[in-house]
Amino acid sequence: MRSVVVEPSEDPELARAWSAIREGLRRDCGARLFDHWLKPLALAGFASPGVVRLVVPSDFMANWVNTHYAERLALAWRAANPAVRDVQIERASPSATRLYSVEAEAAAATETPAPAVSERPRLSSTFEARYTFERFVVGGSNQVARTAAETMASPARLPFSTLYLQGATGQGKTHLMHAIGNARLAHDPDAVVLYMSAEKFMVEFIAAMRANDTLSFKTRLRSADLLLIDDIQFIAGKDSTQQEFLHTIDELIAMGSRLVVSADRSPHALADIDAKLQSRLAQGLVVDLKPADLVLRRAILVAKAAALPGGMIVPDIVLDCLAQRISSNVRELEGALNRLVAYATLTSRPIDLAFTEEVLAESFSANRRRVSIEEIQRKVSEHFEIRLAEMTSARRARAVARPRQIAMYLAKRLTPRSLPEIGRRFGGRDHTTVIHAVRQVEKLRASDAEIDADVRTLLQALGG
Repeated sequence: MRSVVVEPSEDPELARAWSAIREGLRRDCGARLFDHWLKPLALAGFASPGVVRLVVPSDFMANWVNTHYAERLALAWRAANPAVRDVQIERASPSATRLYSVEAEAAAATETPAPAVSERPRLSSTFEARYTFERFVVGGSNQVARTAAETMASPARLPFSTLYLQGATGQGKTHLMHAIGNARLAHDPDAVVLYMSAEKFMVEFIAAMRANDTLSFKTRLRSADLLLIDDIQFIAGKDSTQQEFLHTIDELIAMGSRLVVSADRSPHALADIDAKLQSRLAQGLVVDLKPADLVLRRAILVAKAAALPGGMIVPDIVLDCLAQRISSNVRELEGALNRLVAYATLTSRPIDLAFTEEVLAESFSANRRRVSIEEIQRKVSEHFEIRLAEMTSARRARAVARPRQIAMYLAKRLTPRSLPEIGRRFGGRDHTTVIHAVRQVEKLRASDAEIDADVRTLLQALGG
């Protein structure tokens, strides 16, 4: 039977009874448990004659309250109002905003503080206003990711509930995650949308364990309509954090909520990550943000330059120079333009090629020799025609082990990463394995012309 909202003016006794029941629950259960689980309950009227309907923000909370407090709530209602025989506890419908405001009015009428359910929208994270889909410049390398992100933010039913964004640093993953959050809240201001880095997830979970208060941590995350976790690779090797995140994923999927995760590599290439967690992450839609090509880099600079304050003009020849010579990632490209404009403003000098060369000499030099470990692994895999996952696998067959050693050698030569960091990026290997690989490749280059030719070709392809 369809639920009927009871206005406070129509049945003030019902509102007063609910206010008294809430006070009794707070007193009997303690403020901590009450605030975590019972405070969000809102009075929605009669579901049917004699059955009071109470609503909460999520299915997870509804299940918990039904399991632990349904009988106690029913007894409290019977004692407070003889017309009530039972209670019905369920997740609030999209129209529940009115229910919360109705209850707030009832509480105000009885001079009792309003329940905190109306605070639900404020549970959402704060998202960067500048990160929107409109400001995300689209090209061939990121078009699929942009479309998937927009779909995830829409209120429509989706064929997938998880989105995994993979890409190297500075390719736009964080921009898309904030854009998803902004768009979802624009569609549904009452939605609970939570964003945090994987590192923050880990820190807060550990703090909750030490404080013996994991319940509030779990409740907050699992009541989300949309949860966004950035840089998931940083929970590598943290077993308890990974298990908690796995349980969180399962709960969110079971409740019909949505999850967006970002990382700098594919789910199955994550080192020191539980196999079950890898599988969960790979079950949804996995999309890749590839490095921006020259056309996209130029388009990003044009959009950025057009938004500069004070009518600052950056000549096309300078934009061409930046697009061609800074190819490492979009974040550094935008940073170079910002630095150039800032120096021009401070020195009152015109922006031309000579000024650009002077201000960005260090950035241009760094981009000539900088390359990421992920790019090295990708290039080596393509050159030797093996799967990228073999770079981090445990296989020792020569057809796999030799390219992996060459990739480690190139990582040591072309990147500033330490030996332990290189080892971690190759499936969690020890730094001594990297040392052995470097020495082995050096020996082979001196004695094997074919290996030396392979390495020279890869060095040229990687700009080394």
